[in-house]
Amino acid sequence: MNSKNNFLATRRHFLTTTCVAGSVVSASMLSSSSGAPSGGQVTPRTGDDGVTTPVKRNAKSAGDRVELAPPQKQPDNLTLPRLTDRKIGFAIVGLGLLSLEELLPAFAETQHSKCVALVSGHRDKALQVAEYYGVSKDAIYDYENFNSIAKNERVDVIYIVLPNSMHAEFTIRGFEAGKHVLCEKPMAVTIDECESMITAGEKANRKLMIAYRLHYEPMNLQAAKWCKDKKFGEVRSISSANCQVVEAPNIRLSKRLGGGPLGDIGIYSINAMRYLTGEEPVRVSATAHSPVDDPRFEEVPATVAFTLEFPSGVLAAGTCSFNAGVKRDFHIHCKDATIEMDPAFSYRGLRLFIDSEQERTQFKIPEVNHFAAEMDHFAVCIKEDTVPHTTGAEGLKDIKIITAINQAVASGKTVEV
Repeated sequence: MNSKNNFLATRRHFLTTTCVAGSVVSASMLSSSSGAPSGGQVTPRTGDDGVTTPVKRNAKSAGDRVELAPPQKQPDNLTLPRLTDRKIGFAIVGLGLLSLEELLPAFAETQHSKCVALVSGHRDKALQVAEYYGVSKDAIYDYENFNSIAKNERVDVIYIVLPNSMHAEFTIRGFEAGKHVLCEKPMAVTIDECESMITAGEKANRKLMIAYRLHYEPMNLQAAKWCKDKKFGEVRSISSANCQVVEAPNIRLSKRLGGGPLGDIGIYSINAMRYLTGEEPVRVSATAHSPVDDPRFEEVPATVAFTLEFPSGVLAAGTCSFNAGVKRDFHIHCKDATIEMDPAFSYRGLRLFIDSEQERTQFKIPEVNHFAAEMDHFAVCIKEDTVPHTTGAEGLKDIKIITAINQAVASGKTVEV
């Protein structure tokens, strides 16, 4: 019996030792071949049943492992496109110089706007422009089939760049087509037309914005802020000129098309006087002149000079002319200094100065594309359903002042606004 027990004990010892040795060697070989770190050593462990198994020391737990494959969940920093990032589609109505030289090139500098349709009475020109700017041929319209633009879902905005006499008609037709409208200034020729445009927009539940580009231009905005903050003391008076030579034939010289210097370029000075003072004029006086021997001015005056009186006592004098060399400036005479912009109304190259008894200093601000800025402003208003800064109400106020100035010219008297 003792001999048998001794034999079993010896056999168990032999098997145990052999298994352990084999396990250690095998684990060591696997560790070496798999590139496991040297810190992951394998040592034997004997269980209650007397069987010994290898155990790896210092092994990382599952929670400490680094995942190499990306998770199925999208990363938090991944930006996905949203509906509000869609660019608003514009239809340019009228392919004259302003559209060709300023508006269409400006789309390259917008972030929220794009040109998707053209409206012109000259199809050959429209086709050439469409090809250059990547506008589809089926998105070219004329003034007769304009109403069919309602079916074009790519068009969100109608941008009216037509003679002044056509603004009201095509603004209303744009609203009837279910589109928002951006209309060049002057808003229209008469007060009644302006009011009908506003009413049409309200009825269609669409937005109306008037293209006062200088409300989105940083130098004009800075000048207006200085006046509001009284940085150089209270504003005492303002003088402004907007002049250029216009040769015939030109729609600006046609009364039937709503031409004349006051509505075309004088409106810049009028609007500036309003946003610089932050007030509305209470009365106006004015005079006009046309050379009797110049056929260009048979229907519209060559020059109009006017004075606006504001509630605070500020007197603002303006001159606009189609018969004088280029000048587009304003001077704001404050208590302690004069704020000057020369030019103030041009498309580019604006300059802002502070003129005091001691020195004349230019205040520099980076330029922006005025047309890109105004179109993007309107596009954001449409996306976010907010009210544009320069609504139809803004345009109507200027037309009321222009109407009063024309009455003052005709009567030779001061007219209440």
